[in-house]
Amino acid sequence: MSDVGGLGERTMDSGDGQRKPVVAITMGEPAGIGAEVTVKALADPDLRRLARFVVYGMNEQLTYAADLAEIEPFWWRVPPGWPAETDRDVVVVDYDEYSILSTSLRQPSKIGGEASMRFCEDAIAAVQVGQADALVTGPISKESWKLADFPFPGHTELLAKRCRTRQYAMMFAGGPLRVALATIHEQLFEIRNKFTIGCVYNPIELLDAALRDWFDLPRRRIAVCGLNPHASENGQFGDEEARIISPAITMARENGIDVEGPFPADTLFWRAAQGQFDGVVAMYHDQGLIPIKLLAFDDSVNLTLGLGMVRTSVDHGTAFDIVGRNRANPGSMKAAIRMAVDIAARRIGRQG
Repeated sequence: MSDVGGLGERTMDSGDGQRKPVVAITMGEPAGIGAEVTVKALADPDLRRLARFVVYGMNEQLTYAADLAEIEPFWWRVPPGWPAETDRDVVVVDYDEYSILSTSLRQPSKIGGEASMRFCEDAIAAVQVGQADALVTGPISKESWKLADFPFPGHTELLAKRCRTRQYAMMFAGGPLRVALATIHEQLFEIRNKFTIGCVYNPIELLDAALRDWFDLPRRRIAVCGLNPHASENGQFGDEEARIISPAITMARENGIDVEGPFPADTLFWRAAQGQFDGVVAMYHDQGLIPIKLLAFDDSVNLTLGLGMVRTSVDHGTAFDIVGRNRANPGSMKAAIRMAVDIAARRIGRQG
């Protein structure tokens, strides 16, 4: 087996005869809080016992964050391309050619974009060649990626390109809610020009499969938001519900999916939080993200559906304003890691 970014053979076993998952973690933007939340999350010995972790990032940043938090470094450092020790819980693939602390701490930069993209590319490749079972991504700066001339507006689009998939969706899980998005990083006024039956149907289908395969729900009840106020109230406030959303729901039902809607978004999320639905498909980014962050700000998880791999992520940004102050909450990173481990372990168990 070839080595990608320093990850070697996978580790046995979890104590029940099943090998432990290997989880690749990207540190994210070097000038952000990615290093801090990664160190704080993996400092939990109970979490480290669940899997083996390979962090793609910078030892300098991780050590700096550990020192501020008074955490003794617990990882084994290797350079990119070096086979990792199989008996280590945590290995850091150290891209020490990037120098961030002395030049651009707490702000976007070209070098930050280049570094965070390198972490992502190598970690994605490790999963694709079978050296890791799941990918967890730390927060990146979209501005840094732009400064480095990368064309991707976020992780989701990069992953879709590298996995060669056109049918993908962004999903968020937090508290009582699981929400998939019909549109992702689109300007609000541009959604109308890209709003099709397919862009509503695809996340319904992908969410149903994720609830079945990743969350072990034998019966999945999915609800779909309307786009307009009051879900257009029979065409009084737009025709997208009748022209696009309802046909997508009909297609999903014809394919055996238990789905209802479109419902007014202002009441639907309350109903889902009460347990009336297992998942919700929102029409645009903030429609789905506001209720998630309201109910589970510190421990919600971002997932990408349709990739053919397990990918979870923190549900927050780089937080440049609190870098170096030991104030970052690792809750979302811990939740993302636990979810990646759970899903990967479930898949390993099914493979026998």
